[in-house]
Amino acid sequence: MSVDPARTAPSLSAPAPRRPADAPAAAAPAAAVFRPPGGRAAWFAWTVGVSVYVLAVVHRTSLGVAGMDAAARFGIGASALSTFSILQVLVYAGMQVPVGLLVDRIGPRRVLMLGVALMSAGQLAFAFSTAFAPALASRAVLGCGDAMTFISVLRVAARWFPAARNPFVAQLTGLVGTGGNLFTTVVLAQALHTAGWSTTFGAIALTGAVVFVAVLVLLKEAPPGAPQPVLHESPRLPVGQQIRAAWSEPGTRLGMWVHFTTAFPASAFGLLWGMPYLVEGQGMSRAGAGGLLSLLVLSGMAFGLLFGRLVSRSAAARLPIAFTVLAVTALCWTAALAWPHGHPPLWLLVVLVLVMGSNGPASLIGLDYARAYNPAERMGTASGIANMGGFIGSMITLLGIGVLLDALADPGSDGYGAHAYQLAFCFQLVPLLLGTTMILRLRRKLER
Repeated sequence: MSVDPARTAPSLSAPAPRRPADAPAAAAPAAAVFRPPGGRAAWFAWTVGVSVYVLAVVHRTSLGVAGMDAAARFGIGASALSTFSILQVLVYAGMQVPVGLLVDRIGPRRVLMLGVALMSAGQLAFAFSTAFAPALASRAVLGCGDAMTFISVLRVAARWFPAARNPFVAQLTGLVGTGGNLFTTVVLAQALHTAGWSTTFGAIALTGAVVFVAVLVLLKEAPPGAPQPVLHESPRLPVGQQIRAAWSEPGTRLGMWVHFTTAFPASAFGLLWGMPYLVEGQGMSRAGAGGLLSLLVLSGMAFGLLFGRLVSRSAAARLPIAFTVLAVTALCWTAALAWPHGHPPLWLLVVLVLVMGSNGPASLIGLDYARAYNPAERMGTASGIANMGGFIGSMITLLGIGVLLDALADPGSDGYGAHAYQLAFCFQLVPLLLGTTMILRLRRKLER
């Protein structure tokens, strides 16, 4: 089986993973080197794992179509309602390093099973909550389970597929996961209005039992004959030392900042502020705004396939793709926000949404950097650090836009005008400039 030279001996854009300090200097004989087989068995293992991630996306986005119902059920306003989204992002980001450590120490299969159990318990509690505080706590539990899925699926893929295929499989994982978002938008929204709150969310929670059994019975986290990770052959590093080792690797930090900078615009827009911006700020109907948000999901699926192919063929395409996405996203937002009176034409909004569809797929390049620069025994920890980036950026942006909107609101008004959204959304330039600066700084460090 041939291996892409760009994956095994890359230059700046894809340096080879560093050899652990205790590894022998001489290369092992070719016959002793295990090569992941790929093939049908690999795709079957990935399919079982990715079913958990699809379920996680359904859980994660379920509140997006139930915002009005939640406000009425719990008797809360917009500020309290936004707390659900901010808490979920906060929990997800905060769990990434602990989850990475768990994946490294107990394996992705057990972590996936734990994630399904937590998501199901949280969603079941949410289904029968009638007060704000218990509902908020249940979403936190759900967020903990959600945080355990994506990194675990990538770890399974890394052991089953050849290295050159991993970027494509990662993008495909994200693409299939967005199918859960479409399910939420189309099916769950309808079920909520026909079957009711408790029945709909309870049914989603019970679906986790089927997925749990599938992972327990069908998932093999490594192919036959695969060597055990190094952590099983030598004493485990203390937790703090393992985190420091992953963080000290410049490739891990570069991956985190790539994820931070590319992910947050679309995440903040799709998770909370997109619908208010389009409806209140641009005067669109809810149906029209929902159509644009669906276009954001479809665009992300298309870009996921494109970027996966490009990075699989040449690892040197990583940073050029990331910089192109950042530049075009910044250009489109600048044009939209600079438009007179804060009302850009519909065609520009469509272009903006299509471009933001590239944000999520581009952020996965950051995880590929973390994977390429770290040995197997700390790959989960490094991936967790990198995966924190976009969610930290999203949380900062969610809070920043919200604070500015409150400051710019007209006294006595229940909503926000186009001018308030125009100024508040300029906050996005702050994390964008910060992240781009850090990417350039770490890129130069890797050159040295």
